[in-house]
Amino acid sequence: MRGTVGAATIWHDVECGSYGADLSLWEELAASGGGEVLDLGCGTGRVALHLARRGHPVIGVDVEPELLEALAARAQGLPVRTLHADARDFELGRRVPLALAPMQTLQLLDGAPDRAACLRRVAAHLEPGGRFAASILEEMPPPDGSPPPLPDVREVDGWVYSSLAVEAAIGRGEIVIHRLRQLVSPEGTMSEEPNQIRIETFPAAQLEEEAAAAGLVPVERRQIGPTDIHVGVTVVVLGKES
Repeated sequence: MRGTVGAATIWHDVECGSYGADLSLWEELAASGGGEVLDLGCGTGRVALHLARRGHPVIGVDVEPELLEALAARAQGLPVRTLHADARDFELGRRVPLALAPMQTLQLLDGAPDRAACLRRVAAHLEPGGRFAASILEEMPPPDGSPPPLPDVREVDGWVYSSLAVEAAIGRGEIVIHRLRQLVSPEGTMSEEPNQIRIETFPAAQLEEEAAAAGLVPVERRQIGPTDIHVGVTVVVLGKES
């Protein structure tokens, strides 16, 4: 019998929880913002918990209630508030100096109209002079002959969860990442199922143009370098004029 942690939470932790190359940048931006941080697509709290442990109050927004429940349980005693809402249509009831969209959150939305809706809501919740930083994958790098990545693996209550990225199918304006998820029971029985996620690709300049229509202006672009199992990404930093 499995433990009480939900499957969606575990798979999210397996496939996203180990990434940390971006954390120092979010911490730098939070320190300069000097107030609450809005974390869009917060999931189980990879970024939110990192910032909260360093004294930055965080509002985590996600459309998956199970992931928010996991974050709330892990954030006991930390300055974290959660909101179950869609990134395209949310209301905090306050403004913040900094909003973040890590892990290509904007690229999971379905096209420019959805991004525009999200950008408008972000702009409406930023203080004058506030910042919005979004991580995007502009394009897949060409193959460099490196060996394929190892699977992401985690053991929970005797069950072993393994997720292997088997293919990144590159199409026009999109990348579809195909994964094979395998689950091994404490008795050694294995089951598996395919999983895929679609990322809409676009250049940083396009995001800056779309943001301008929402009242956000380009501030800077930052680069997060590749790791052994993750490609490098661009962080587009936008600002709301005072």
